[in-house]
Amino acid sequence: MMSLRNILLGATALCVGMTPVHAFAQDAEPAANDTDYGNEIIVTASKRSETLQDTPIAVSVTTAAEIQNAQVRDLIDLQSAVPSLRVSQLQSSANTNFIIRGFGNGANNAGIEPSVGVFIDGVYRSRSAAQIGDLPNLERVEVLRGPQSTLFGKNASAGVISIVTQKPQYEFGGAVEATYGNYNAITVKGNVTGPISDTVAFSIGGNFNRRDGYAQDLNLDRDVNDRNRWGVRGQLLFEPTDALSIRLIADYDKIDENCCIAGNVIAGPTISITNAIVGGPSVDANKPFSYNVYNNVLSSNNIKNYGGSAQIDYDLGNMALTSISAYRQVRALTNQDSDFTAADLIGENSQDLDIDTFTQELRLTSDFDGPVNFLVGGYYFHEKIDQQNDLRFGAHFRQYGDALIRAASGNALNVGMLETTLGSLEGNPGKYTGAFFRARDGFDEAYRMKNTAWSIFGTVDFDVTDRLRLSVGANYTKDRKDFSTDVTSSDVFSGINLDAAAYAPFRNQLLFQGGLAQLVGGTQGLNLGRPATAAEIAAFAGSNQATFAALSAAAQTNANNNQNNPAANPLNGLKAFQFLPPFLNVPNAVEPGKTRDSDLAWSARLAYELTDTVNVYATYATGFKASSVNLSRDSRPLAADLPAIRAAGLATPNLVSGSRFAAPEESEVYEAGLKAQWSVAALNLAVFKQSIKGFQSNVFSGTGFVLVNAGKQSTFGIEFDGSVRPVDGLNLTLAMTYLDAKYDSFTGSAFGDLSGKKPAGVPELSMSLGGTYTHEFAGGTRAILHADYQYESPTQIVDGLLGLPASIAQNLKREVNQLNASFTLALTNGLEVGVWGRNLTNAQYLTTIFNAVAQSGSVSGYPSQPRTYGGTVRFKF
Repeated sequence: MMSLRNILLGATALCVGMTPVHAFAQDAEPAANDTDYGNEIIVTASKRSETLQDTPIAVSVTTAAEIQNAQVRDLIDLQSAVPSLRVSQLQSSANTNFIIRGFGNGANNAGIEPSVGVFIDGVYRSRSAAQIGDLPNLERVEVLRGPQSTLFGKNASAGVISIVTQKPQYEFGGAVEATYGNYNAITVKGNVTGPISDTVAFSIGGNFNRRDGYAQDLNLDRDVNDRNRWGVRGQLLFEPTDALSIRLIADYDKIDENCCIAGNVIAGPTISITNAIVGGPSVDANKPFSYNVYNNVLSSNNIKNYGGSAQIDYDLGNMALTSISAYRQVRALTNQDSDFTAADLIGENSQDLDIDTFTQELRLTSDFDGPVNFLVGGYYFHEKIDQQNDLRFGAHFRQYGDALIRAASGNALNVGMLETTLGSLEGNPGKYTGAFFRARDGFDEAYRMKNTAWSIFGTVDFDVTDRLRLSVGANYTKDRKDFSTDVTSSDVFSGINLDAAAYAPFRNQLLFQGGLAQLVGGTQGLNLGRPATAAEIAAFAGSNQATFAALSAAAQTNANNNQNNPAANPLNGLKAFQFLPPFLNVPNAVEPGKTRDSDLAWSARLAYELTDTVNVYATYATGFKASSVNLSRDSRPLAADLPAIRAAGLATPNLVSGSRFAAPEESEVYEAGLKAQWSVAALNLAVFKQSIKGFQSNVFSGTGFVLVNAGKQSTFGIEFDGSVRPVDGLNLTLAMTYLDAKYDSFTGSAFGDLSGKKPAGVPELSMSLGGTYTHEFAGGTRAILHADYQYESPTQIVDGLLGLPASIAQNLKREVNQLNASFTLALTNGLEVGVWGRNLTNAQYLTTIFNAVAQSGSVSGYPSQPRTYGGTVRFKF
């Protein structure tokens, strides 16, 4: 494994060689020209236009040229260039999880907002459904690392990803691009821009992205994990005077694709049941990287993402006023075979999600000649979520449930017997006939949430001397969420209280039978060291009548004493199969269905210009993320509310405690950094200690998600970012991150007390090494060769797997070794022809793993994307 010592030695060698650094940046006024290099790039990480060298913030930029050379298609690919960023696609095409410096979260739950804020052209995207590869005319992508709540008004406690597209130009031009790759991948992109008048310019772009699936469903006999998406984006730029600029943007994107496969990582004991049900293999057992799956229905993702924004900039002389207004809508209809087997266990797991979001930002920025400048602003956020889910048992679930009950009871019980027995004890033997685990029974779910938040923010910069600057900032935020549920369970078996008094005779019978088997097989009987079988009991009774009578009496006494003791209930083992118990809706008389949060985040920075080429800075900052709401069937009352709920007569059968929401996250960071820019070299170095109190953890248990707050999670880290131009035409880059993360306190996790342990999914070492060589021939034709390598040290994928030994999760690790390359020939007439490959080493790793749905002992996981390659033709005019 690569050590920190080796990485630091490599960094030292890079610095000694005076090789230039990879840029850290954010959005700029004009597009960065070809001469901008390293820390000369203009950024607006502090919402002011200044060079990266003068920006005392840890922020990484990936330019349009770098994205083009590396064939970065979406935000998942972006992590190959930014080691502190981890991106993984989860259950659906629109669900992406962002982690910066080991902090971040995401879930297939619209009520849980990410800790990493995603912005496109200054507009906050509350749910990360956009992929940068599908945005035409991309200018660059910036990743701001660490808490950014001072300047960004919503959920930036771990960092910010800012995507910037190019403004309309007053000179006519554009580009068209077509790509063909393996898996029959076809991508077409184009954009055109130009003037409408001397004061009005436009741009319009579109994209089409289609690919066959790289996995095979052997049960349905077709490829899966395909790609099928398209989008359009239009802009108008009005500049009626030198002081006034108005930028209007409208976009529409649509996704209609099959995603995402989950391979079988560990085949547990239930696999034999599902194999028997389908009469053959139900999964490709223990082979997550075969890319062969067995499903009984195709997963579907039909997603529409659209909206518009208006940015108004007005120059007041020594001050500038900016307004950004936006309205966005997400419409997503998804369905998935969530058991990931050929057996029809989960017949439907669909979601119909509508999200409407309005945001408004207003800020005033000064540009005085004196030592003091300021920025002050306000931010307003209003969002409505309307979500409907359906979870249905499939045609095979009754047969599957019967097999589970037989196995759990040693073949003493079965579904039909339970239906008849429990019905008879209630006075109606036919009451439950055919009702347990019935096909199409399940959950009908509806959730609504309204979220309103506002904040006021500001910073003051004071030039203490011509080389020393002090900056202080603050952001006061109020966030309010009101939510409601309307959930109904038709799962009959889950609605039965197995501790009910009516079933006491049945429990008594089972206790007697079990107790007698134990006694006869014990030292007072046959001394077998195990419970006696029915035949052994009968034989013993015939030959030892007096002893048998005494043992029978003892067994009966025990049964009589414990038939109403919940702890001794012989039916307790069946409670694990009550998958979908009745749901207590909220709001109710005890639970108001609302959260009210407020916070004052602040920051202080000192930046000192050591020389004309070397700057240092020190920062303290805090961050805030508001409460997240559990808009899912896993929402449960807090344990503290259960007594009041029962006292009010609201308790539903089999009601247990859980969480309706997770409390806010509060983060802080201590950071020191160095930025240097020379003629052929540049570097950025940051050392930090960052922590989050109340980290919102959301863990899948196999039948639902567990949403809780961790006490505290902290990380000590070192980030190095450098680039080199040793000779004309050659640019080498090296970016490295070392993270030492731990849970300072996490006593209430789904896996017990994790305090003092390392959080899963956070590699100790990450590295991105790249090189681009451009050779210009006589006449101006250029040949561009690019290669980059991504490395992540082995790391545990998840904190644990419920119901399985801790050693299993500890031994399932992820290590990334990925090589990408491209070669492009750029002619002087604007025509470019290239070939490319991503993951040329065909590196295989699991992005995440989880307990298989309703399959105790089995583990599923999402495998990485295999090698892809192709050719591109591009024409710029």
